[in-house]
Amino acid sequence: MKLPRGRKAIAAASGVALAVFLAWRLVRPMNIFVVSPAFERPVATERLPAALASPGATQCALCHRDFYDEWSTSMHGRAWIDPYFQADWAFDGKQQICKNCHIPLDVQQEHRVLGFADREKWKPILADNPRFDARIQHEGVTCAACHLREGKILGPFGAQTPAHPVAKLANTNEICMRCHVVGGDRWDTFFRFPPCGTVAEIRSTAAGPAAVQATATLPDCVSCHMPLAERALVAGGAVKPVRRHLWRGGHDPEMVRKGLTVSLRETPASPAGRRSVVVTLTNAGAAHYLPTGTPDRHLTVTLRVLDRGGNVLREDTHVLRRTVLWRPFIVDLRDTRLAAGQPRSFRIELAPDRDVRAAFVEASVRYHLVDAARLRRIGYDDAEPVSHEVWRERLALSRPVTGS
Repeated sequence: MKLPRGRKAIAAASGVALAVFLAWRLVRPMNIFVVSPAFERPVATERLPAALASPGATQCALCHRDFYDEWSTSMHGRAWIDPYFQADWAFDGKQQICKNCHIPLDVQQEHRVLGFADREKWKPILADNPRFDARIQHEGVTCAACHLREGKILGPFGAQTPAHPVAKLANTNEICMRCHVVGGDRWDTFFRFPPCGTVAEIRSTAAGPAAVQATATLPDCVSCHMPLAERALVAGGAVKPVRRHLWRGGHDPEMVRKGLTVSLRETPASPAGRRSVVVTLTNAGAAHYLPTGTPDRHLTVTLRVLDRGGNVLREDTHVLRRTVLWRPFIVDLRDTRLAAGQPRSFRIELAPDRDVRAAFVEASVRYHLVDAARLRRIGYDDAEPVSHEVWRERLALSRPVTGS
């Protein structure tokens, strides 16, 4: 049956329109989250307590040296100068919105945001910032980014100190939300979790630790990433339990190990003489998925069959990662990461006719901060490692495979 000429023209026009639309979706700027009112502008620093000459970290260090020294070792302190971030940010067109997490104070940004040229607030109208301070810019997520709001210093203890009054935070976790809850619903986005969706992951995971489940409104970020220490807030002050300012995460192998338990065991032989060795990973310590954060982060689990000399006879590698389709629409395709409390097992089979020289099975787990393909795409080539081994164990087989 032939379509009338008018309908043919409509169908052809619709096909062309669809092709143009999809082509545009393949090349358009990648706006992957909704800019919320709390996130659209940097933190204002025009108003400061009278005792503070600057919103910079060196000013805070005059009284809070221990906190400054810890912050100086953190990724928060390197949020702007980190070479990978700078390469990745440049590759994606140096979006202004990225600054509101990596250099969140108004004095850290070369431009002021006067308004927006689009409804989604990805195209800010900018003007030169006369208060820009390049030295404070290099401090990244500095002290005032968390502790200064509307001219007031915020903290876990309300106090009227000689230096400045401190307004008490109802829940210290609320500070984490500004950057780590970035998200929102879009008509063209089908994320389970937004790219910095750690908070959404915690709220969606029924098997999370009891302490997290009990926090109905805000996940408990600080208990893991800011452990308690007995010390004074200022030199000569009263000693009390206060949080360390370290924020260790995926960049720290020891922190990853705290969230992950791994076991390696040999299974009994089958009637056919076949055996296997199983490695089991469990997210036993993180309330969010492991790994979390940018979807580039992933784990690799490698099982190797070794001879008596430790030579590798063969190996299998498994990847635990989140796979996202970014264009023409954003869709979560697959997620094999470890949810809170979730175990995952991988096995390697041993057979008499194939593994006659097998004497050991070795397993290792490696944490990757970024995908190798992403590094090549953005042209990043730096000496700093972007992955680290977090676990390795070698298991001697109970008896030669040939004797099974």
